[in-house]
Amino acid sequence: MTARSGGAANWVRVFHPGGPSAPRLVCLPDAGEAANAFFPLSGALAPEVEVLAMQYPGRQDRAAEPCARDIAELADQVTHALSPWDADPVAVYGHGMGALVGFEVARRLEQVLTGSPAALIVSGCRAPSRPREVGLHLLSDHDLVVELSSAGEATAPQDEVLLKAALPVIRADFRAFAAYRPEPSPPLRCPVTVLVGDSDPTVSIDEARAWHEHTTGAFDFQVFPGGHSCLDAQREELAEAVAAVIEGNRW
Repeated sequence: MTARSGGAANWVRVFHPGGPSAPRLVCLPDAGEAANAFFPLSGALAPEVEVLAMQYPGRQDRAAEPCARDIAELADQVTHALSPWDADPVAVYGHGMGALVGFEVARRLEQVLTGSPAALIVSGCRAPSRPREVGLHLLSDHDLVVELSSAGEATAPQDEVLLKAALPVIRADFRAFAAYRPEPSPPLRCPVTVLVGDSDPTVSIDEARAWHEHTTGAFDFQVFPGGHSCLDAQREELAEAVAAVIEGNRW
């Protein structure tokens, strides 16, 4: 695993380096998850595509750092961490909460870089224009674990010590997720691809399809069997879908 020096080293995990001319895919995890959620995807895409998996503060080796207070703050920090790669366009992929972070990162990249991002891929998330759920971060520990398990959003650790460590991060992420309201701005120019499970309890097909409102570029919509985390079990299909987007928008 490698990471660049300086501030980017805290944020970026490169599990499988790509070839010299490999396009790069920035991957943004869901609420409560960490960069290693993208280890399988990184391995499946390498060396043709190099995955830059983002490690949010507050988890794993960054556990001592406070979680981001809101989606905009997180997007600002991610965009800054990508500065070592600003010579070339990147594609952006986010799942769940990471989809909203990815959308905001894509907005910022289009403001400061020509031709970047080359594409935005999102999964398991309703469009930014559709209201968020509220109140999950206010649940008791027991009720929050039950909610996570029923929604398939995360697997809560059974060990009491791990559970106590994980729940504050999950709460902070859900707080930021629920509070998110996109600032008015022009739609993206880049292509947007949306992936969604046909029985995802966190987003309906119509809510996912509404992402088309947020780009003037090409729009692709793909439905997979399963719930919120269905692509975890369909790793080959996910890798194929992502690779097709990158190949179709080669830079």
